[in-house]
Amino acid sequence: MTFYPEDRLALFIDGSNLYSAARALGFDIDYKRLLEVFAKQGRLVRAYYYTALMDEQEYSPIRPLVDWLDYNGYTMVTKPTKEFTDSSGRRKIKGNMDIELAVDVMEMAENLDHVVLFSGDGDFRPLVQAVQRKGVRVTVVSTIRSNPPMAADELRRQADSFIELQDLAAEIAREHGPRDQPPARDRAPAKDQAPEEGDPQAFIESA
Repeated sequence: MTFYPEDRLALFIDGSNLYSAARALGFDIDYKRLLEVFAKQGRLVRAYYYTALMDEQEYSPIRPLVDWLDYNGYTMVTKPTKEFTDSSGRRKIKGNMDIELAVDVMEMAENLDHVVLFSGDGDFRPLVQAVQRKGVRVTVVSTIRSNPPMAADELRRQADSFIELQDLAAEIAREHGPRDQPPARDRAPAKDQAPEEGDPQAFIESA
């Protein structure tokens, strides 16, 4: 990773995209370890995590993670999902956080030297270009080793640097505890370790 100690840096995490990339590589992310890794790379200004949440009346499998992150150094950006019916009459739920992420990056850019974007979505290429024109370096964290690759080629080419998520696994992967532990939703979120993330892709169309 190419970072400088005096860099003002911020993390922008597309939650569902990063979750899918890690799962495609066969590991779960320990968000406490992830924050520690990047806090050592410069002056960490902020770590944003973006995710859509189902209505409070319905159980959201990522709620325990969201609550834990909110108490442990992350700035949470959430919004309710939207329900719709597709052309075949199937009920689907959509939650896209691209606009919220892009607005925050642009607003923060003047106070940063380095943006770390945790997403492989090619739609972010114009955002990366715009931030670079402001003199800010951009690192993209995703994977090309999954099948299919999660990182769009155009986004990788535009970024100043690309970090293969699999290469970070040794530093940020969750160390799973005993099999007899209760499910994450049945445990109070402990401060030393984030609860398991539920699968947002199970019910949310992110695109």
